[in-house]
Amino acid sequence: MEAYLDASDLWEAVEDEYVIDPLPENPTLAQIKNHKVKKQRKSKTKSYLFSAVSEEIFTRIMTLKSTKEIWDFLKQEYEGNEKIKGMQVLNWIREFEMQQMKESETIKEYSDKLLRIVNNVRLLGTEFSDTRIVQKILVTIPERFESTISSLENFKDLSNITLSELVYALQAQEQRRLMREEGTIEGALRAKLKLNQGHKGEKKNVQWNNFQKGESSNKWSSKAEDEKANNPPCKYCGKTNHPHFRC
Repeated sequence: MEAYLDASDLWEAVEDEYVIDPLPENPTLAQIKNHKVKKQRKSKTKSYLFSAVSEEIFTRIMTLKSTKEIWDFLKQEYEGNEKIKGMQVLNWIREFEMQQMKESETIKEYSDKLLRIVNNVRLLGTEFSDTRIVQKILVTIPERFESTISSLENFKDLSNITLSELVYALQAQEQRRLMREEGTIEGALRAKLKLNQGHKGEKKNVQWNNFQKGESSNKWSSKAEDEKANNPPCKYCGKTNHPHFRC
């Protein structure tokens, strides 16, 4: 901001000795012109300072009269904020260093999480290269990606690989592995379904055989009952459910 004001020939308006003297009783044209230029410079400087801050900061400086007061307030405010920013940057970098990909995470989820942390660092004005993110991914992903890393080492210099290239390569392996797992699960489900259908067929056969046996038994029992009912009355007891020689 100081460089901008200086380039606009306005820095003088925030210095200690910048005083706008009142015009004398009979001012000359030169005095009137100089007085007008100084007032315009002061007003323009205040306008630039007001437009460069947030609404929250503006409400705290709008009542200050001189550009020097405004500048001193902003200098103290933002120098203090720089210290806070430094602490925030350290906290974000510490969080970045602590990250480790979980077995349950996908490459996209993990890389997106790292990028969110890095973007917070960058928003605070600190540079953070993609190369550092690449190195972090390479040393913190699970062993299931070792084959992809080995292939990349054979065909590409990992020190020059871009973040997008690495993520795409790891996602491709992840997708292939997922497709194989889905194929295995689908095959197992088909085998289970076929086995269940076989068991159902066997059960139906058993039920049918039992049914036939039951029908045959019922027929025999019914026939025996009919035969018993057709016997003539026993000459000893008078009943018809047995022949007289069995009484």
